Amino acid sequence: MTIIGNKSIKELVGEVVSDKMDKTRVVMVKSVKMHPLYKKRFIVRKKYYAHDAENATKVGDSVKIRAIPPMSKLVRWTIVK
Repeated sequence: MTIIGNKSIKELVGEVVSDKMDKTRVVMVKSVKMHPLYKKRFIVRKKYYAHDAENATKVGDSVKIRAIPPMSKLVRWTIVK
C-alpha cells in the first residue's frame, strides 16, 4: 500500500506475461501463502490486466502496477515504472 495524500493506493509487483494487446499488458503477480492447518507454504499466482499507455513494456519485464478506477471490463490497473 502506498499513501498518496489521504488515500492508500494498492500497488503490486509482477512480471509481464503477455504484450499482444494494444496499450494493455497481462501482469502475473506471485505471492507466498501458508496453509492454515498444515503450515506448508505455497505460491499463488494471479494475472492482472494493466494499462500501458506508451506500449513500453515487453514480455519478461518486472513492473509495478497500481490500482485505478475501471478503464474497461478487465482493466483496473496501470503500470508504474
